[in-house]
Amino acid sequence: MNLLEYIDKGGIIVYILIFLNIIGLTIIIWKFLTIPRKNAMVRRIESKIDKTNDKTLEIQIEYEVKRLENGLTYIKNIASIAPLLGLLGTVYGVYKAFEQITEKGLGDPTIFSGGISIALITTITGLIVAIPHHIAYNHFISIIDSIELKAKKELIGK
Repeated sequence: MNLLEYIDKGGIIVYILIFLNIIGLTIIIWKFLTIPRKNAMVRRIESKIDKTNDKTLEIQIEYEVKRLENGLTYIKNIASIAPLLGLLGTVYGVYKAFEQITEKGLGDPTIFSGGISIALITTITGLIVAIPHHIAYNHFISIIDSIELKAKKELIGK
């Protein structure tokens, strides 16, 4: 069985997960390309504000950090929702298996294997989507936190 057959067997939930994965990976690539280096952000803040006013510095740093965090909520939501969609597919697949058992009895174990297959495919897909998004979200938050600390240390600590 090839990949497309697995995807098709997983049904609508797998297609939803693939769609979410495309959106999330696009945002992840965008963030890798757009999160500036620490020194570039600090220079940008320095050029925009009055260095004698600490409150203005803090506000500008906070503004720049919020700009860097733009899009991360989507990554976090995909990381949270993907395993839940996988679990939904699992429940649906088990339901289908029991439905087949109810209709045709337990005489032939292949009767309910289709439902179990759906359950496993959606669970696997949900985890495959969630894990990289969770890692990327934590990575970006770590980078942004270090940028914020560096900016505060260099600009406010002067």
